[in-house]
Amino acid sequence: MNRMMICCMVGLSLMAVACVAGAAEPLKHPDSTKDWEELFKADLSNATYPAGIWSFKDGELTATEDQAIWTKADYDNCIIDLEFKCAPAANSGVFLFCSDMDKWVTSCIEVQILDDYADKWSKVDATWKCGGIFGRLAPAKQAVKHAGEWNHYTIRCQGKQVDVVLNGENVASMDMTKWTEASKNPDGSKAPEWLGGPLSAMVTKGKIGLQGKHAGAPIWFRNMKIKKL
Repeated sequence: MNRMMICCMVGLSLMAVACVAGAAEPLKHPDSTKDWEELFKADLSNATYPAGIWSFKDGELTATEDQAIWTKADYDNCIIDLEFKCAPAANSGVFLFCSDMDKWVTSCIEVQILDDYADKWSKVDATWKCGGIFGRLAPAKQAVKHAGEWNHYTIRCQGKQVDVVLNGENVASMDMTKWTEASKNPDGSKAPEWLGGPLSAMVTKGKIGLQGKHAGAPIWFRNMKIKKL
């Protein structure tokens, strides 16, 4: 084997190692107790929300109506770490990349929160299940706990890539560039047209939000942290 061939092989090996090193590591629940920002402070000074709807009590954030709460700051590449607890039949979500709070349905994506075990939601589309990207991507497995128990969400946003871990399980991994149609998902399934245009064209920077008391069922959040990447 001549010297030039050996050099080429070594060069290719180094490139492969560099590519692997540069790839995003599998997402896990982090230790967000140190050096992480509060997603929503206890006094809600870093939030935009309707007065009298959202409030903290004993470290838990909840709402009395179906209205969202939003970060004042815009975020792009980041990791969100939080806990949530569903009331029976709860239906909520974590909103990402919101560029228009008045038209949030079409200007963000939603990491779904749902009481999967409730009879009310037993026949909904798989993309509505907890841990998926609402209307776009079904969760890989059912990982949500029963109503009344606390769940742990970690969500990583990095460019057009969104990864979700629920209670230690990797439940969703979305490359938004593959969602090139508004009414159809990459696997051929239908997407709700009222969700707006193709995700491949969505701006991946905006406000982060939480959905309130949707469908008459309360939802609670606690230990909400965020870290910029």
